[in-house]
Amino acid sequence: MSQPVKATRTERAKRSPSSGGGESAGSRRAAAQRLSMRRKLAAAAMELFATQGYEATTVDEIAARAGVARRTFFRHFRSKEEAIFPDHDDTLVRAAAVLDAAPPHENPLDTVCRGIKEVMRMYASAPTVSVERYRLTREVPALREREIASVARYERLFTRYLLGHFDEGAHHDGDDDPLLAEVAASAVVTAHNHVLRRWLRAGGQGDVEAQLDHAFAIVREAFGAGIGARPGPANGRPAAAVSATEEDEVVVMVARTDAPLTEVMRTIKEALKR
Repeated sequence: MSQPVKATRTERAKRSPSSGGGESAGSRRAAAQRLSMRRKLAAAAMELFATQGYEATTVDEIAARAGVARRTFFRHFRSKEEAIFPDHDDTLVRAAAVLDAAPPHENPLDTVCRGIKEVMRMYASAPTVSVERYRLTREVPALREREIASVARYERLFTRYLLGHFDEGAHHDGDDDPLLAEVAASAVVTAHNHVLRRWLRAGGQGDVEAQLDHAFAIVREAFGAGIGARPGPANGRPAAAVSATEEDEVVVMVARTDAPLTEVMRTIKEALKR
């Protein structure tokens, strides 16, 4: 596989007043005030969830703890589970801005990797809060579902970008570009989430950006540096198995839970080469 090259512009996430650019000082202040209130409400929600439990906590109690009216809460969040993720909307805008401002000749995978670093920086900016939020999402299914929905938004953003920038004519005969873009975007998000979870389980300690760069190097090797020969299975056991329909419309991959990321990526490459 040759290096992906940029071809056309793609759909971007709409910019908000917090995304920079030509907005006025007043709109910047309004955006900062909005984010400050969202974080205040989120802190109140997390305190109550931790002390009295998620199910026992009401929106009225969250608003009262934050010192605001119930209607103020609903101006910022639609539900109490949404309240502990106050930064995702603004982070999505920042990630989209990274894609939008990418240098013309930058490898699109590099651009996406830079974009998702905005997500990691969001978590790393407040390690204690992030670790507590991680604990809560592990314990409360509704919060876990909200987190998964947030991750899906980033993945859709990066998939749209790659669909507009991968030159699939250089890689495959046929119409495989949606599959490659989706798998590549998913790989970047998976690598990010793998590093993020490891960092959170370690209490938010360590150089998370260096760990992230290492994970991204594995993704780039798989999608941006060509497909090489697949090495033999470790210890005589396959790391993963891939099957596809005759029409190649669906690819199903099954991997051991302890399979290294490098082995999983090699298996994906082999499937895409077929």
